[in-house]
Amino acid sequence: MAYTEKVMDHFANPRNVGEIENADGIGEVGNPVCGDIMKMYLKIDNGVITDIKFKTFGCGAAIATSSVSTEMIKGKTIEEALKITNKAVIDELGGLPPAKIHCSVLAEEAVKSAIADYYRRQGIDPTPIVGEIGDCEACHS
Repeated sequence: MAYTEKVMDHFANPRNVGEIENADGIGEVGNPVCGDIMKMYLKIDNGVITDIKFKTFGCGAAIATSSVSTEMIKGKTIEEALKITNKAVIDELGGLPPAKIHCSVLAEEAVKSAIADYYRRQGIDPTPIVGEIGDCEACHS
């Protein structure tokens, strides 16, 4: 399967790249072994994600999934953001080759990791809200 036009657009022109100074939550997931590392930065105001930025070291699909996931989450409540799955990211991009599905899993985990960090900074245990955050299976095969 070739990459869709939307994947290529988000790879060539990624949205929301960079860091947020004094971010309310920072999440980093990935594995140097598989080569994809994603870092997400969140600004949260009254439970709404008002800004989101990312830095991704990885392939084109990793950059595209990071970019599109930030667009899907910006302006949403934490609860809405937590409902966005890797499948939703893939659908938004019009599909991904099977070997690149793990990139969308990393994007979902990076968002969850940043939200978990936000809750920890508030003195709240994030696990009951966010769930367990693991690495993608591809990183361990």
